[in-house]
Amino acid sequence: MTEPGPTRCGFIAIVGAPNVGKSTLLNRMVGSKVSIVSPKVQTTRTRVLGILITGPAQIIFIDTPGIFRPRRRLDRAMVAAAWGGAADADQVMVLVDSEKGIDADTRSIIDRLKENDRRALLVLNKVDLVKKPVLLDLAAALNAEGLFTDIFMISATTGDGVDDLLAHLGATLPEGPWLFPEDQLSDMPERLLAAEITREKLYLELHQELPYQATVETEGWQEKDDGSLRIDQVIFVQRASQKGIVLGKGGQRVKSIGAASRRELEDILGCRVHLFLFVKVRQNWGDDPERYRDWGLDFDA
Repeated sequence: MTEPGPTRCGFIAIVGAPNVGKSTLLNRMVGSKVSIVSPKVQTTRTRVLGILITGPAQIIFIDTPGIFRPRRRLDRAMVAAAWGGAADADQVMVLVDSEKGIDADTRSIIDRLKENDRRALLVLNKVDLVKKPVLLDLAAALNAEGLFTDIFMISATTGDGVDDLLAHLGATLPEGPWLFPEDQLSDMPERLLAAEITREKLYLELHQELPYQATVETEGWQEKDDGSLRIDQVIFVQRASQKGIVLGKGGQRVKSIGAASRRELEDILGCRVHLFLFVKVRQNWGDDPERYRDWGLDFDA
């Protein structure tokens, strides 16, 4: 009998420009929905932990909001949360969209990491969408930055290359005890996760018609005697015209959003869900400190 090796545990921050696939990769690695995904930029608003055990290692991923040039208070708070997650992590993993290459947002991330003398792991995503010569040229250009310790090429959508990435991460984490129970996949409260799932369905249904500033809050959470769950949520928009867009003709759109959210919540929570959605106008919710506290964001960032 051989003695079991020491356990390993550590935090790995996933940073990158908006829409490079950070949340898709996190969900793929963890094997469950812990961060919402949509075609809209800046979908992820706050730090999300995804927890994975591979062999003797517990990897705690920090999915951060996309890093971009902020224009509004919410933008500044999200970017601050992203850099805060990177500062707290044992390792930083920079995700780059292989189709877009080194765009302005990616360039700013590289420059800031250099300023902070912070080495990082490079992950080129969406490699299935790029021809090999283009991919190799991109990898060479990024390697020449002198910032990256290792380079991995993956597709978060198909899973290609992800196992090799995970094996590397698990082997390079510091030795130490696990910080979370073996069966825990995230630190996000269920009420907040439920609101995020509905916000994802809202964006998928209306991403061409509704600004990403729309938000969802879980206001009611009641466990019924039959084991089912009643969830009451409010979709907040900023203008009355947006309320009509969300509701749709005869309320059909909000019903469709609710049905999609309910199905996924039942899968995640493992019980029957009765979901009730309400749509309200709150013009200045983006300047409400309470909203920022709920998301773990710094209102004064």
